[in-house]
Amino acid sequence: MSEQRTLDREEPNYFGAGPALLPTSVLQQAAYDLISYEGDNIGIGEISHRSKPAIKVIDDTKVNLAKLLNIPDTHEVFFMQGGGTTGFSSIAYNLFASYAKKTGKKGRAAYAVTGSWSKKSSEEAERLGFDIDVVVNTKSENFGNIPPYSEWKPIGKDTAYLYVCDNETVHGIEFKDIPGADYLPEGVELVADMSSNILSKKIDVSKYGVIMAGAQKNIGLAGLTIYIVKKSLLEQAADDELRQLNIPLSPIAFHYPTVVKNNSAYNTIPIFTCYILKLVTDKLLQEGGIQHMEDVNKQKAKILYEALEAYPEFYSLPVTNAKVRSNMNVVFRLPSEELEAKFIKEAADRKLAGLKGHRSVGGMRASIYNAVSLESVQALVDLVNDFAKANA
Repeated sequence: MSEQRTLDREEPNYFGAGPALLPTSVLQQAAYDLISYEGDNIGIGEISHRSKPAIKVIDDTKVNLAKLLNIPDTHEVFFMQGGGTTGFSSIAYNLFASYAKKTGKKGRAAYAVTGSWSKKSSEEAERLGFDIDVVVNTKSENFGNIPPYSEWKPIGKDTAYLYVCDNETVHGIEFKDIPGADYLPEGVELVADMSSNILSKKIDVSKYGVIMAGAQKNIGLAGLTIYIVKKSLLEQAADDELRQLNIPLSPIAFHYPTVVKNNSAYNTIPIFTCYILKLVTDKLLQEGGIQHMEDVNKQKAKILYEALEAYPEFYSLPVTNAKVRSNMNVVFRLPSEELEAKFIKEAADRKLAGLKGHRSVGGMRASIYNAVSLESVQALVDLVNDFAKANA
């Protein structure tokens, strides 16, 4: 006899960095709707991306994001296939085209390299043929700090945008503020990759030219990326002008004006993935919005960092500047790889999963995204305390 299956599950204590944990209630609703959506005999994943129900999913998700982030009328919200890596290239293509429209020049781009993802983004822009300037690079410090803006290189002339990765998942670094007018020249757009901390804290969207966020780390499934773009940046030079300026053309599927004109459905958007975003944002709105989520996230990070800092001879924190430690990805090391393996095993015995660090840096990483409960983090804190007392 085959095992009888249900949509119920024991609440997981899962700390994976992405794809990451989603609320059980969201997955349960989505599972039913995957079979039959709104009383039809087909599911949400089978309907046309240009049908009325699909367009409503897109529109409702955009409205939810606008409410949660207080997005001003100056900015447009849309979705594209892919993830953060797709964003690396789409941002360069589109912002250089916008700068060319505004100035008649090819321009340059400034990149802050504060971790592996911003490093990859700068390398991709350069690989595609764009001129870039790295204004700060903390690789020599093992990406363990974000220096004050006063220590960054000045932004050069003819710069279209400054790119930052707001939260670096691999190295556990997070920006807690943004460059002000004393560093960022007027007319240079601030561009942020918020793939791993979108909807985790309040932000002032009006300060950004572009916010890009792959959904699979903090609020959804892989396959879809959120873009919040200043509407003025949708005005771009024509293809012939771009060719004359030796500016690479964006693939049409990632051309922001085309995507916006077609309400995110120029090509076949993954509607089921967008629907997950709608359900997650519905839940966030019902539970008190971003301020509530930020308060919970700060509390989760506080109790975990305090537990680790209580044993400085046993746990080491690679992010040397406590002021820029991530509230989403807490990275730490133990005295030996043997003890790290033992920690992982004991975690598994307590049903705590997803704690192994990124393969490029090793160690431990607890990703405590929105869907990870305070109770799960407390269970990890208990392990941190018990393990240190037993093995120090």
